[in-house]
Amino acid sequence: MSLRLAGLASVACLTATLGLAVAQTAPTPAAAATRPASEALPVPPPPKPVAKAWVLMDFASGNVLAGENIDMPVEPASITKVMTSYVIAAELKGGKIKRDDQVMMTENAWRSGGAGTDGSYSGFEVNKPAPLEMMEKGMVVQSGNDAAIALAEHVAGSEQAFAALMNQYAKRIGLKNTHWVNPHGLPAEGHVSTARDLALLGRALIRDFPEAYSYNKIKEFTVGPITQSNRNRLLWRDPSVDGIKTGHTNAAGYCLMASAQRGDQRLISVVMGSTSDDQRTNDSQALLNWGFRFFETHQLYPAGKQVAVQKVWKGAQDQVRLGLAQPLLVTLPRGRYQQLKPVMDVPATLIAPVAKGQRIGTVRVMLDGKVLVQRPLVALEAVEEAGFFKRLWHELLMWWNS
Repeated sequence: MSLRLAGLASVACLTATLGLAVAQTAPTPAAAATRPASEALPVPPPPKPVAKAWVLMDFASGNVLAGENIDMPVEPASITKVMTSYVIAAELKGGKIKRDDQVMMTENAWRSGGAGTDGSYSGFEVNKPAPLEMMEKGMVVQSGNDAAIALAEHVAGSEQAFAALMNQYAKRIGLKNTHWVNPHGLPAEGHVSTARDLALLGRALIRDFPEAYSYNKIKEFTVGPITQSNRNRLLWRDPSVDGIKTGHTNAAGYCLMASAQRGDQRLISVVMGSTSDDQRTNDSQALLNWGFRFFETHQLYPAGKQVAVQKVWKGAQDQVRLGLAQPLLVTLPRGRYQQLKPVMDVPATLIAPVAKGQRIGTVRVMLDGKVLVQRPLVALEAVEEAGFFKRLWHELLMWWNS
């Protein structure tokens, strides 16, 4: 679908011109005036999964499109491994581990999560090493509990120490009702999350570490003589689905976090505590189809493009261009794009120096008086401090008009 549509006439912008509020017109997205607006249809109730808790989330904004019991603590089962993947990706980025590290399948990992247990396993040989990247794929694709334990021991020394890392990163992501006890998701006292938190976790992995996320779309993986298929059956059913993770224990029931992208729109569904593999798959598919049918994503502003100009006092230049560091996308009910009201809030007074990328204000996109999405407004270039006499003159002007 087109990401641009004419019709956003003006933006209320609080600017710094002698402390007065001045309305500025937002730049109209190009090449969109000829596109007719889609018909605004009432959004019917979403399909209701047979599950303890579920949620459908818009990836672009993190807004919840539908859900039930979304903040109720539940056992996350093997969806836990999404958090394990996030920690590994973050530690790789930080240079603390490397993809070609040799990860030992310890006897503890083998006994606690290997073939002799009731859970899923990867099949790496006990007391033998394998490259970290291979071990991680064994965890992600095959849902190997043994691989998750081996990776945790390699990264942090023990499962307990790794769980502490998981909780630190969870707090950084913004998971408010989640507590991790292990890296694999087998039942443990106090090991809980929520449908909302898990959707936010999936969103964070896709956004922050797309390469790690890409492992989730691998349909099968071979370790030694054993080839196992990815348990996410939506990968075969729906070509728009490219992840993310299943989970199952007797206590947790059947769980599935799924994500799909159609055009420039991405949605994330989470179904927790379903009654069967078929049920969680069918319900997840129904949620995704409903979301794509009745909601649409638009890009209001691209990254790095001027959307406003701000007065700068005591600067070598008298103004600075403002824009966004990342594209501003919003998902809303189909046909309601022209009813959006973007508002830019900037400080009453901006004084040099201004650094490139410095946050100057906030862009909020409103619909029916509610904020759909908000993003930082940043300086697109630096403004150095002016010389002594200009700074003195501006000081006098600011005092005179105060």
